[in-house]
Amino acid sequence: MRLDVVTIFPEYLEPLNVSLVGKARARGQLDVRIHDLRDWTHDKHHTVDDTPYGGGPGMVMKPEPWGEALDAVLASGEGEPVLVVPTPSGVPFTQQLAVELSAKPWLVFTPARYEGIDRRVIEEYGDRLDVREVSIGDYVLAGGEAPVLVMVEAIARLLPGVLGNAASHQDDSFAPGAMADLLEGPVYTKPPQWRGRTIPEVLLSGHHGKIARWRRDQAFARTDRNRPDLIERADPAAFDKKDRETLSILGWAPGEDGRFGRTNQTVEE
Repeated sequence: MRLDVVTIFPEYLEPLNVSLVGKARARGQLDVRIHDLRDWTHDKHHTVDDTPYGGGPGMVMKPEPWGEALDAVLASGEGEPVLVVPTPSGVPFTQQLAVELSAKPWLVFTPARYEGIDRRVIEEYGDRLDVREVSIGDYVLAGGEAPVLVMVEAIARLLPGVLGNAASHQDDSFAPGAMADLLEGPVYTKPPQWRGRTIPEVLLSGHHGKIARWRRDQAFARTDRNRPDLIERADPAAFDKKDRETLSILGWAPGEDGRFGRTNQTVEE
């Protein structure tokens, strides 16, 4: 896979040289190219922004350097990339979207600063490319470089051969294809005792069926506590008899439409 990032802060992307992404780059599994937007400016100050039409606070990134930069990047490769635009006003970045983007051979990221990029740039390239405006959360950052780091790591770890264990991501929270979107439960490793705390006995039992059931029950408990919205919108057909028993214990019951909602029952910890 090839990834291009156009930014005014190339140094912000240095983390792409470490950890899984860095190793994937070193092995040639990931071709990451960082471009300085200011290389496509033509004044002595390397200006990339100007005041917004219609007034208002902040500055807007100019279309000329973005157009020249993107044209140069597009001309340097074969085929058409997916253009990923990090923005708080975009669609949510999810594991499903990460999986979808990991199947694309070429992604180009356009992290903006200030109040964003002149809208005409998005419209221009939207006429010829698959453009995705994507948000990593309901908050505003100083720029789009941090979201690029988040998205690249989420995408890169899904590429064949990047993870040491190819099945590792299949049990991730939000992994597509799971029976339901549940948060992953707690995990443990050696030593068996640490500061007086022990490992749940079921994990030492060697009984794979009981271990799988315990892990799923723990996933339900964590999802109930931290992301109950995932249970509320889940397809009830994804829950088996044991799942329904666990949900009942946690204070959930099916409604008229079959979907689960909280009851008035208070569950003791």
